[in-house]
Amino acid sequence: MLEPIKNNWRILLLVVVVLGATVALFAPQFGPETAPGEDVSEAQQGVTNLQYGLDLAGGTRVRAPLVGYTATEVDFGGDQPDDVASAIAGELENASESDITAVPEENAVDVTEPSVTEAQFRAAMDASGYAYEDVRSGVTQETRDVAQGIIQDKIDQTGLSGGTVQQVQSLSGEYFILVEVPGENRSSVTSLLEERGTVQIDIAYPTDNGTAVEEEVLTQDDFAELGSAAQSDRGTGAYVPVTVRNTAPEGEQSPAHSFQQAVADREFAEEYNSDLDQCDYSENPDDVSKPCLLLTVDGEVVNSFGMDAELADNMASGSWATDGGFRLTTSEFSEAERIAINLRAGALPADLDISGQGTSRSISASQGENYKNYSLVTGVLAVFAVAGMVFLRYREPAVALPMIVTALAEVYALLGFAALLSYPVELAVIAGFIAVVGTGVDDLVIIADEVMSEGEVNSRKVFNSRFRRAFWVIGAAAATTIIAMSPLMVLSLGDLSGFAIFTILGVLIGVLITRPAYGDILRRLLTVR
Repeated sequence: MLEPIKNNWRILLLVVVVLGATVALFAPQFGPETAPGEDVSEAQQGVTNLQYGLDLAGGTRVRAPLVGYTATEVDFGGDQPDDVASAIAGELENASESDITAVPEENAVDVTEPSVTEAQFRAAMDASGYAYEDVRSGVTQETRDVAQGIIQDKIDQTGLSGGTVQQVQSLSGEYFILVEVPGENRSSVTSLLEERGTVQIDIAYPTDNGTAVEEEVLTQDDFAELGSAAQSDRGTGAYVPVTVRNTAPEGEQSPAHSFQQAVADREFAEEYNSDLDQCDYSENPDDVSKPCLLLTVDGEVVNSFGMDAELADNMASGSWATDGGFRLTTSEFSEAERIAINLRAGALPADLDISGQGTSRSISASQGENYKNYSLVTGVLAVFAVAGMVFLRYREPAVALPMIVTALAEVYALLGFAALLSYPVELAVIAGFIAVVGTGVDDLVIIADEVMSEGEVNSRKVFNSRFRRAFWVIGAAAATTIIAMSPLMVLSLGDLSGFAIFTILGVLIGVLITRPAYGDILRRLLTVR
């Protein structure tokens, strides 16, 4: 019993891989996750668990750079990022502190105000006294990360199933934001990217009947300055500095004075008289014990805050509105970053150049279905073409049939991996599959030719010797393919990455699983016993 398994374990491994691919392709538990209220059949897009990209499902792809300039290798001289941003903004007439991002980890500073030219930014850097190496087009990694998070949040909050956002880099080194949204046309996607959400600060306060809410105490238009998230001066926690406008048309009350009055009316000073006092809205939203500030985004409460005792006293005395500045404090820096994003009302930290250097592509659902059908026909024709050439070459079913079956098993295993990883199948991925079929059959032909080149195989020892010679050639070719494709996989080049990933994966499956299995099959069929 053990001897047949030992001699044919490579064939058994191929069978296991095919069975695993079948499970990944058809088992419901490996299907795409469904959104609340979404029908399972709609989420799966068919009888298999494969997920399709825009080329095959229809939708819109937008690829655009973020507008701005970045000074590289900046010497901060030990100054804090907020101080650096303030100093540089002070040298620019048409930019504020919120338009400047200083990133010590990258030794870089960027400006995202579209009206600031490269020459003006260089002059501001020189005037502020911070030495730098050069100024390039584009923004810092931190700004790109924030923009990516904001766009992904917009897509998720809108409920667009399958929408993705990623950063890609061109061969020239320029970075782009790549947004893909299945099932949506170009106008709706660009409108989403440019849309400004509704953000406001409310006050929740206790009453005899539970929690009551005073809405729109501050709206996004009431802020004069919105700072970036920063670590607390005390070494723990983080905060977002904001400044409320203290000016208003004659006869009207400024937002700062209105906010100050609302805080005084709700008796924040009496309730928050020590650093230990905390807002309990998140634990008990229906029955708070003291007033709380609520950050509300598109009608949903995303954060709640208490108030520093000194700040509450200044508001109660009426002295705070002259300055209008305060901090929204949190225990985690990541939460402070999220608050800063929400306060900017979904506005990107830098403009997306959609109409300039940006590109967009929209594919209708019917066109995507056509691409899917054409891809299937192309794949079938490729298989028949390969099968025909193999039969013409060998005219021996014992050699040709296992070769074709093994090549198809390789593609089937790749489809299983795509389903398991939830990797969207696009035209570039299908091109990778076809490339795998071609290179795979080439390798199998090398094996068959080498094994049969010197006549009849009269022993297992002779077969193994010939097979090893063929396998060295195949291994060298596989290594060459992997090395050639690796840059396309590592560099974020959009569709080319998918082509490279599945070509490399197919080569690895071939060298490690299907080629050895084909060798065992030939050994059983051709060896003279």
